[in-house]
Amino acid sequence: MLLELGGVRLLTDPVLRPGVAYLRRHGPPPEVPGRLHAVLISHLHHDHLDIPSLRLLPREVPVLVPAGAARLLRKTGFAEVEELLPGDTTKLGGIPVTATRADHSDRRLPFGLRAPPIGFVVGGDRPVYFAGDTDLFPGMEELRPLDMALLPVAGWGPTLGPGHMNAERAARAAAMMRPRTAVPIHWGTLHPRWRSRGSWFVDPPHDFAAQVAALAPEVEVRLLTPGESLDL
Repeated sequence: MLLELGGVRLLTDPVLRPGVAYLRRHGPPPEVPGRLHAVLISHLHHDHLDIPSLRLLPREVPVLVPAGAARLLRKTGFAEVEELLPGDTTKLGGIPVTATRADHSDRRLPFGLRAPPIGFVVGGDRPVYFAGDTDLFPGMEELRPLDMALLPVAGWGPTLGPGHMNAERAARAAAMMRPRTAVPIHWGTLHPRWRSRGSWFVDPPHDFAAQVAALAPEVEVRLLTPGESLDL
């Protein structure tokens, strides 16, 4: 996601190329964004911290990462790297950015670098929550109030392992946090090269919208296909 709040442009977990390892992107890769104020990295997995994608960005762009990940980014050439633990807050162009808990695996394969995954709440008056990858966790309701929640509803395959939310669990998260608007993310983009796309690839955001309507009808769900944008 590319977020713009009060003129501050933040890029989250960028994958800017046709594939990652054995995963293929459905559709063309996005253009490399210009004029970034920072990159937010939620965790170490290769489909969220993609070194070749980061090398497409200017090295002077600040990067916010989970505690323990800075040395990997500095090896890539980024000089301004800030580590955050859940609860830590920093500012980017006057916009507060707070790291949140995330319930997800902390290990980067194959060499086993570890850093506790995080999410981010960005902004003061109209806060936006970017979940990264996470399952439901106690205290999600404490993230209120939120103007928008960007919630993962699927993955890059038909099944999800621990530390993820499917459409039903993401809808429960929305009901806990009660954002004004929820946008389903982490779907319809990457899939294994050997796996054909099917209902598992396209249905999750629609299932999410239907379940949010039942669990938290006051939350507006906006569906964005990869490449689309939303003005609020």
